[in-house]
Amino acid sequence: MRLRAVLFDMDGTVFDSHLDWIELRRSMGLVPDGRPIMVQLESAPEAERARCLAILHAAEREGAERGDIVPGTFELLEALHNLGIPCALVTNNSRASTQTVLGKHPMPFDLVMTRDDGAMKPDPKALLLPLARLGVSPRDALAIGDAHLDALAAHGAGIAEILLVHLPEWMRALIPADVSYREAADLIQAREIIESLISDKPLRPR
Repeated sequence: MRLRAVLFDMDGTVFDSHLDWIELRRSMGLVPDGRPIMVQLESAPEAERARCLAILHAAEREGAERGDIVPGTFELLEALHNLGIPCALVTNNSRASTQTVLGKHPMPFDLVMTRDDGAMKPDPKALLLPLARLGVSPRDALAIGDAHLDALAAHGAGIAEILLVHLPEWMRALIPADVSYREAADLIQAREIIESLISDKPLRPR
């Protein structure tokens, strides 16, 4: 394929916040139903929504401060940049927590989009907007994430290749049968898969 851009998810893909998102939902009284927490809270009463948002923001702050970079992240980004392929970070996390993560772990993304910048995954607009800013067609892009939300957004946006790393089994069941994606155990294997897709351009860090 002609790869002209790679869109990265953050939590669980390039950054491990060590947060238990299922337990976090339970602390808010929310059932894990496959929707983003922010979407689940849209119909909640104002007082309850405020309570849950306070829990969410506190957890995101803690995760951003205490989390770690996923092994293989810098090597993959370097390899892509060596080939002149722009890389965007597209996350459902907040701008504040994303800036904390990038301040502690300066990953060289060409563009950063958070939930405060527009649509949230699984809305395809969450990926179409950064692609438009990069001037890249979905047909020439690859999206890499770790969740069903990443797959659904990328499929809806018409992105050529979808790559999911260490996908939880319960999320696998939330991906419709008509959504095609590749799987990788980690970012090291993800780099090998991307390399196979553009086999004329080996993904080797300098």
